[in-house]
Amino acid sequence: MHWYKADLHIHSVLSPCGSLEMGPRAVLSTAKQKNIDLLAITDHNSAANLPAFAALATEYEIVLIPGLEVQSAEEIHTLVFFHDMKSCQAFSRELYDSLLPVKNEPDFFGDQVVIDSEENILRYEEKALINSSRWNFEQLLGKINSAGGFALPAHVDAHSYSIISQLGFIPESKDIVALGITAKCDVNDLYKKIPGLKDFCLIRNSDAHYLKDIGSGTTEFYLKEPTLHEIILACKQKGDRYIKI
Repeated sequence: MHWYKADLHIHSVLSPCGSLEMGPRAVLSTAKQKNIDLLAITDHNSAANLPAFAALATEYEIVLIPGLEVQSAEEIHTLVFFHDMKSCQAFSRELYDSLLPVKNEPDFFGDQVVIDSEENILRYEEKALINSSRWNFEQLLGKINSAGGFALPAHVDAHSYSIISQLGFIPESKDIVALGITAKCDVNDLYKKIPGLKDFCLIRNSDAHYLKDIGSGTTEFYLKEPTLHEIILACKQKGDRYIKI
């Protein structure tokens, strides 16, 4: 068993709100400096930049958890993680087809850049990734379950784009065992406001859009090995696994 430091919510240059400095070498190098062992690139509604990061992660001795951040029809942001790259990219393609047919406005939202590991530009994504999927939250959970993924409703303490802000409650579901919180979240204050959150495992992440924010919010996992399978077991409090935020 070993402690692993994780930041599981980081955006790359593909996210329209992400800085153009968020290329793979810069992100991984910064994460290494912050002693991060487990990292997830979770761009809005797409996993197109994951291969660029996966190609370099081993070089920096960082374990990359395949993932992305989905915006449901209700504008709920949910992090979705997968055990392997192939499953993540297949889910990403199905999700892409569900996005509303709205073009990105680079001058307003920023460029959506798909790159390779050396940061060569492969293409600019034209469909607005900042937009919503046609899937509602219930449908999204079903899609995640069918694809073998793990759902983590993001930044539940935020005043927008969270399951609490959009629905006012957390639906009963066996597929929701953990919730994401922001880097600056005061957990004790959050529990006072919403006592029911004590029933869930909380995972703090940075939601970094800029290099300086990487590692500003992290969670430490006590696991047998640095895998999504072990993270899920820790969230379910199985065995001797622990989580420290």
